[in-house]
Amino acid sequence: MSELPSTAKAVIIGGGIIGCSTAYHLARLGWTDTILLERNKLTSGTTFHAAGLVGQLRSNANITQLLGYSVDLYNKIEQETGLGTGWKMNGGLRLACTEERWTEVKRQATTAHSFGLEMNLLTPKEAQELWPLMDVSDVIGAAFLPTDGQANPSDITQALAKGARMAGAKLFEDTAVTDIEIEDGVIRAVITDAGRIECEKLICCAGQWTRAFARRFGVNVPLVSMEHQYMVTEPFDGVPANLPTLRDPDRLTYYKEEVGGLVMGGYEPNPIPWAVDGIPEGFHYSLLDSNYEHFEQLMELSLGRVPALESAGIKTLTNGPESFTPDGNFIIGEAPEQRNFFVGAGFNAFGIAAGGGAGMALAEWVHKGEPPFDLWSADIRRFGRPHFDTDWVRTRTVEAYGKHYTMSWPHEEHDSGRPCRKSPLYDILKAQGACFGEKLGWERPNWFADTARGETPEDIYSFGRQNWFDAVGREHAAARNAAVLIDQTSFAKFLLKGPDALDALTWICANDIDKPVGALTYTQMLNDHGGIECDLTVGRIAHDEFYIVTGTGYATHDFDWISRNIPASMNCQLVDITSANAVLSLMGPNARKILGTVTRDDVSNAAFPFGTLRTIGIAGCPVRALRVTYVGELGWELHLPVEYAQTIYQAIMQAGEPLGLVNAGYRAIESLRLEKGYRAWGADIGPDHTPVESGLGWAVKLRKNVDFKGRDAVKAQKEAGVKKRLVCFTTDPDVVLLGRETIYRNGERVGWLNSGGFGYTVGKSIGFGYVRCADGVDVDYVTAGTYELEVATERVAAQATLAPLYDPKMDRVKA
Repeated sequence: MSELPSTAKAVIIGGGIIGCSTAYHLARLGWTDTILLERNKLTSGTTFHAAGLVGQLRSNANITQLLGYSVDLYNKIEQETGLGTGWKMNGGLRLACTEERWTEVKRQATTAHSFGLEMNLLTPKEAQELWPLMDVSDVIGAAFLPTDGQANPSDITQALAKGARMAGAKLFEDTAVTDIEIEDGVIRAVITDAGRIECEKLICCAGQWTRAFARRFGVNVPLVSMEHQYMVTEPFDGVPANLPTLRDPDRLTYYKEEVGGLVMGGYEPNPIPWAVDGIPEGFHYSLLDSNYEHFEQLMELSLGRVPALESAGIKTLTNGPESFTPDGNFIIGEAPEQRNFFVGAGFNAFGIAAGGGAGMALAEWVHKGEPPFDLWSADIRRFGRPHFDTDWVRTRTVEAYGKHYTMSWPHEEHDSGRPCRKSPLYDILKAQGACFGEKLGWERPNWFADTARGETPEDIYSFGRQNWFDAVGREHAAARNAAVLIDQTSFAKFLLKGPDALDALTWICANDIDKPVGALTYTQMLNDHGGIECDLTVGRIAHDEFYIVTGTGYATHDFDWISRNIPASMNCQLVDITSANAVLSLMGPNARKILGTVTRDDVSNAAFPFGTLRTIGIAGCPVRALRVTYVGELGWELHLPVEYAQTIYQAIMQAGEPLGLVNAGYRAIESLRLEKGYRAWGADIGPDHTPVESGLGWAVKLRKNVDFKGRDAVKAQKEAGVKKRLVCFTTDPDVVLLGRETIYRNGERVGWLNSGGFGYTVGKSIGFGYVRCADGVDVDYVTAGTYELEVATERVAAQATLAPLYDPKMDRVKA
């Protein structure tokens, strides 16, 4: 082995498939002074015992694209390096044995079509012809994705490692990282048992060891180890070498061919956490004792599908711990707590499938300071305060593991680790029939059951209209015709204060926030490509102080984006005050009458116009009232110290009762905002979408001669035109739109829905999605087309519009 260098531009910790793939891609980007350090041998952590199935389809287009990149890479890496990988593109089958599962599979097939993947629906007989070993007596149908496959995990990792070396990276085995040298918040070096390496950037791909290691340096990586078992049989007759991989979610199991036999594993509903008190020292190339008793439940389920397993010899029962996460997706990106500390970990037993694409994305992130495309669903910044507690993370991860093959219901909520973060109104709202959902640990009212009508505040999941549909309709109608009060305490709330606060926000915000004290501005924050990184509201509360409000789930992300984009020369401080303030949103045509009853302050339109904020008094409390709306009605967000929340809530409800005021929840908000055409970050807008493309160009200060981040990209795009545009679609009320339905224009696939729901006022199902065309998309192109939506593989007629369906002139909002 060559001598360990004393300097490097980037150091990768971990020699599994993710680390080797990252080294491979960094070196190919020209980072030849990249060093990979593995404390033992390549693949000796968890990669060596992975099952090796490679599936591509996920519910997110960009994660699907990332997995598709893995397939493309695995198709060529053997030829590039001369090392065999065991890669076979033998396709993947997914079975459905209940009507609800068949609906889920058909919706997955539509998602595949939306994202450009070929996925074919098969009859049970057609599926059996591809997989002759199985009994299909209970199968209703199947889906086949021909570009899925399988690989030998160790071999494909060694091929990536060789490719990395060929491109100039250096890989060192038997070299343990013992410490990181950080000086004044800057990573200076990596300390190993073989010497010190100065470096600029650190990429931690240490698998299940990542959480404990990163935590030493203040970086939070929410993953825990779980036991995961699979069985390998002896060879037996009737197993073709080209047998597709098979997933049988109703029986919780998966299968692949291996040397004339089968690999069979699965995801049991009662998984076993491992290393609760820490991973044992020296655990490498190590497995756990086979737990036949625990595996028996999967074995019994598998025998009903593959009867030949009853007489097949068992070669091994592999029990290998792997890292899993609280939401079942992997963790990638630059840590918000420490600059230049990157993470690629927590792959939930699909690290081989994701390895090629994740390594590419992580390398691009290191190289350019941003991912190649929006990876929000896997971004490390999607986590927050609850995820610092390992016990909470483990509790939620056990549930997520157990749901790996259960039905993926629309609007499904997790049950574990709840309640965690509670508004002061939690118990009051619960007593009034609130059915809560959870976001970043916060309990939030989704809808309210009317017990007098025999309703129970509990979600009953289905792919049709769910049991809360009528209740949400009542809340929706109250917002349109009277008033609603919504507990939105979970909003993330920041203060930016200091002599340079205005200059900093002028640079970061796309809209003009240089307005008088008391002004409230809706704005995006853009990346250098014009993509929308944040979507929030900024209120000026003093000459040198701003109040920033953003969505619950974006607390970590948006705080990180703002703080890292404040120019180093500017003097201002960003503080998270989320937990200090409760928020009550009073919305509806009667909102002014109700608010006027509980405050002596003038809340008339002349005194308190739309887009302003003021401090008013209610029941002895100073309330910061923001005249803004996300439901398309007259209204105020009332921000107040948490200790006043119950008093203010009771005062408003008492005053509003004669005027029809009722509680409402987040599902009503979703219905109301769809009708009004308001965009949702993470669905309709995000880093891959610009204000021009998403119809938000009016909120960009291009007319002012002021520079801001992303200005040049937006200006160029506005002049040149766009190749995609966000469009609102409506269809018959009995069609359930959930998002990811395929959009067809004049019979040609042009995109997919980013979000979907129902508009109770317009009486139609509503979806938003981008219409794409390489030659450009303008208003005429959109309006000239005839549209259909593919819903669970069936096409339905749809109408397209660029204008809001409700109150397009903002008359009600500004009343």
